[in-house]
Amino acid sequence: MQFIDLAAQYQHLKSKIDARIGQVLQHGQYIMGPEVRELEEKLAEFVGVKHVITCANGTDALTLALMALDVGEGDAVFCPTFTFFATAEVIAYEGATPVFVDSDEDTFNICPLDLERQVQKVLSEGELQPKAIIAVDLFGLPANYPEIKKVAEKYNLKLIEDAAQGFGGNINGQRAGSFGDIATTSFFPAKPLGCYGDGGAIFTNNEQYAELVRSLRVHGKGTDKYDNVRIGMNSRLDTIQAAILLEKLAEFPIELEKRNLAAQQYHNELNGKYKTPIVPEGYYSSWAQYTLVSEHREEHMAKFKQQGIPTMVYYRTCMHQQTAFQYLGYKPGDFPVAERLADRVFSLPMHPYLESSLKE
Repeated sequence: MQFIDLAAQYQHLKSKIDARIGQVLQHGQYIMGPEVRELEEKLAEFVGVKHVITCANGTDALTLALMALDVGEGDAVFCPTFTFFATAEVIAYEGATPVFVDSDEDTFNICPLDLERQVQKVLSEGELQPKAIIAVDLFGLPANYPEIKKVAEKYNLKLIEDAAQGFGGNINGQRAGSFGDIATTSFFPAKPLGCYGDGGAIFTNNEQYAELVRSLRVHGKGTDKYDNVRIGMNSRLDTIQAAILLEKLAEFPIELEKRNLAAQQYHNELNGKYKTPIVPEGYYSSWAQYTLVSEHREEHMAKFKQQGIPTMVYYRTCMHQQTAFQYLGYKPGDFPVAERLADRVFSLPMHPYLESSLKE
C-alpha cells in the first residue's frame, strides 16, 4: 500500500495528461505559456475569487503574499506552531517576527482564543507592531475563519490563508483559498491538488494585491520587460506543470468525494480505538492527511507496519521548539496543546485511490 499513490492517479488520467503535455511540447512556450493563464482562470472560478496568480511553489506564494502586504522588520505575524516550517520561515525571511499560537485540540488548527491572547501579549509588550495572521488549513480542514476574522478585524490585522493542505475544503460552501485578504496554496505532488514538480498560487479579491503579486513574481516588472519598478523575485509556474494541473483540476471534485469516502471508512473502523479527526458542522475537509491521536503512537504505528500499512508523523516538532527559532525565547510548555499533538499524532495513507479497508 502506498501512503500517497500518485502512480494510480497518473494511470487513471494518463491519456489526458499526456495529451496536455504534448500540446505544450508542440507550441514550445515553456514559461508563462497559455496553459498558465487558463489554469489561473479555472482556479479562480473553482475557488470563487477574482484573481489567481500562479508561482513556482507554495513557499514563494507565502513570501509573495507577505511582500504584497508590506510585511517587514518590526512587524509581528501570528501563525500556528504546529504546522510545516515554511509558514514561519517566510515571516522571518521578510525580517518580521513570527509569533506562535497554540492549536485547537480537536481540529489541530490555530486556536482563535490563544490567537487573541498572543496579540494582546505583543501589544502589551510594545516591542513589535501586530501586522498579520497566517492561518493554516491543516490536514485538509479549513481553519476557524469566522472566529479568526473577528480577531483580525478587532486588531486591524491582515489575514493570510495558507490553503496548501486545505485546498478543496470549504466552510458552508465557501471554498478554501477565498478566506482572508490573501490566500496561498502549494501544488507539491503530495498535496490534494498537486503537480509533478513544484508549483504554487496566490488567491485574492483585492485588485492592488493582485497587481503587486503579478509584478513581484517576475522580478518586480513594470509595464515594460526592462523597467523593473520594484524589487521582486523569479517565481513563475512552468507551463508543463500548468498543463498537468488543468487535467487534475478537472478530476478534482470526484477525487474529493473519494477522499471523503475513504475518511468515512477510516472513521467507521477506527473510531473508539483512537481519537479520530473531527470535522465541525458546516465544514468540509479535503483530507490531505487522515490523522489519528494516540498516547501510544509508536506502538500503533508498528502494528500498522506489520500489516504493510505505512504511516507518517506530521509534525514531530513544533516550530517554537526548532533550532532556527530558539532566538525567540520560547520554552517547553508554552503551547501545551500543540506540544501534546506533536507527541501523539500519526497519519494513515490518504489519496483518492484507496480501495482496501483497514482492520487492526
